[in-house]
Amino acid sequence: MAPKGRAWLTDMKMASIQTTAPSGRGSGPRVLIYSHDTFGLGHLRRSRAIANAIVEEQPGASVVIISGSPVIGNFEFESGVDYIRIPGVTKLPDGDYRCLNLNMNLDEAVGLRQSLILQAAKSFQPDVFIVDKEPTGFRGEVMSALDYLQGVGCRLVLGIRDVMDEPALLVPEWDRKEAKQALIRYYDEIWVYGLKEIYEPLAALHLPPEAESRITYTGYLRREVPPTRSLTRYPKITKQPFILVTTGGGGDGEDLIDWVISAYETDPDIEMPALVLFGPFIDRDKRRSFVERITKQPKLDVLSFDNKIEHLMQKADAIVAMGGYNTFCEALSFDKRTLIVPRTRPRLEQYIRAVEAERLGLVRMLSDYREPRTPERMAEALRGLSAQPRPSEVVVPGLLDGLDRVQERLKALTEPAIPFAPAFHQAAE
Repeated sequence: MAPKGRAWLTDMKMASIQTTAPSGRGSGPRVLIYSHDTFGLGHLRRSRAIANAIVEEQPGASVVIISGSPVIGNFEFESGVDYIRIPGVTKLPDGDYRCLNLNMNLDEAVGLRQSLILQAAKSFQPDVFIVDKEPTGFRGEVMSALDYLQGVGCRLVLGIRDVMDEPALLVPEWDRKEAKQALIRYYDEIWVYGLKEIYEPLAALHLPPEAESRITYTGYLRREVPPTRSLTRYPKITKQPFILVTTGGGGDGEDLIDWVISAYETDPDIEMPALVLFGPFIDRDKRRSFVERITKQPKLDVLSFDNKIEHLMQKADAIVAMGGYNTFCEALSFDKRTLIVPRTRPRLEQYIRAVEAERLGLVRMLSDYREPRTPERMAEALRGLSAQPRPSEVVVPGLLDGLDRVQERLKALTEPAIPFAPAFHQAAE
């Protein structure tokens, strides 16, 4: 991996900087994916799953992911997938942002990121540009690329998860970012990686019918165990039925970890042991404190990070998680009894997902949103996991068809037999 703070320079070399379309494009489509990564692992892991699925289905395809994630180099990608790491930004506890490594102000960093994204678009000349979550990108940084790519006939897709946020927060946020206008003006299709029967993330925006017609609900993105082994050495606790406790990237999962540890400290008779997976972004002081407490509990063990968490998911008997999009997809894919302990600040995304999934019988939820957080409540929930139904016992048509639908839509967008003239959509009033 490149030295800290300079990784984007090294990774940018693969883009072969030029402004004219390259010759010898190959047999498959070119797909550029913008991964909105200012906090955690969620967007990167979703983009990676889509990219890997594209090249597996279409061996001649080439996919480039643009990301600011500092850990993108820790993940493996299929042949045909590469990435450009742009300078990172990180979200602060107060909701503000700053540069991750570079000694420049945020406006300068965004300007640099914007120019690198545009240069990548001009050099790579994609057939399809998939923008993750934010129609305008972080602080509008993909707008220049959208203008350019729309002008040369690239198909533009907005991909969003099943739940964005509660309407009271989503609507003013999108108004402030002029995201709704960008969605209407630029995007040929909107892919919602979920089911309409579960949740409609854009309903509160009251999109015009023409924009609504561009929405495809794909279903959730199925995950599989990677073909190569994880190099992580698993503790002995994994040789018996165990609960996997995961917080994704770990940057906001301290409350869940503390609650689980407190349950075992209070009730040593909890039957199944638990393995706590920290994630790469956990606070160092919190991590040290948790390790000290975990080592005193015979039914607890810990791992720092596993870039092939799918192996652990498959081995676990049950899962305790915050309920982010990727973990939810993995719990469904590996058919695991799951207890969701959703974050409720600063967004209700995880809480909304957990409520709807529990309504269908796919998971159980334990929340401190309206009830107190006590060790006894967590201990009772952990004991109940072994008797909980598995997701497969609930029939939800199309639940995990997401990657199949993505492939169908991608082929429809890149079908050479259908001439295409770029559609310049009328902006919202």
